[in-house]
Amino acid sequence: MRRQGRPTAAARRRTLTATALAGVLLLAGCAQSVDPIERLGKKAAQGVRSHGPATRQPYRQWGLSAPLAPAPKPAARPLPAGTAGRPLPPVVDHVTTSDPVVFLTYDDGAERDPRFIDMVRDLRLPVSFFLTDSVVGPGYGHFARLRSVGADVQNHTLDHPALRGLPYAGQRAEICGQQDKLKSRFGVRPRLLRPPYGTYDTTTLRAAADCGIAAVILWRAAMGADTLDYVRGDQRLSPGDIILVGPDESTGPTLRERTTRLLRRVQSAGLTVGRLEDYL
Repeated sequence: MRRQGRPTAAARRRTLTATALAGVLLLAGCAQSVDPIERLGKKAAQGVRSHGPATRQPYRQWGLSAPLAPAPKPAARPLPAGTAGRPLPPVVDHVTTSDPVVFLTYDDGAERDPRFIDMVRDLRLPVSFFLTDSVVGPGYGHFARLRSVGADVQNHTLDHPALRGLPYAGQRAEICGQQDKLKSRFGVRPRLLRPPYGTYDTTTLRAAADCGIAAVILWRAAMGADTLDYVRGDQRLSPGDIILVGPDESTGPTLRERTTRLLRRVQSAGLTVGRLEDYL
């Protein structure tokens, strides 16, 4: 007699066959999946995924009624990279161009709102930051992230002094020192300098040239909390204008809000935002 409870060889073979068949069915996709997207089928799943981030309209998220127009490829020949011993760099607050572009610039480096990085990325804003080492302090990582989404970083001196009237050695130390600092942080030496407060003299230009600066950048208009103030010329935006976007105020709108207000003005003037470095 066979002992009760012990399966026969035939029963064991049947069990093994059923297990193997279940495995084959599962591999072939015949078994029901626990993944609801997989159960929908490939075509249906693609339809579900098509409603994801790819179809967003990020300009609406940032307060614009329409996307920014892409900037045209500049026809102007850029200045060569700055090298020591070059002639004095030009001082620029407006770029001569027929392209419908203006240029957005930001100073110092006190602003470190991580959402501003999202704004630059989503709107593909080719903005330029002029950084001061004593202001940025430990915040260089923020500007590395801004560079990774398309922003440029340029020179605004080490300690933000008014350069005009300072001796050559002091001006050179401020400009070349920040050139070295930015090179060590980002691996590139800036080509552009904005002197603090917009003040400079011939000594500034000599020191800038010796530090490898190709152009000294001022601004024709400045965006405050609510108003766009013009330094000179027509009181309206024109192609080629360089605009300074003021920093946050403790009681005023954030830098994101100021930028949105400015972008609305840019669009209403039939303009868009270009990359300043492409035109100089």
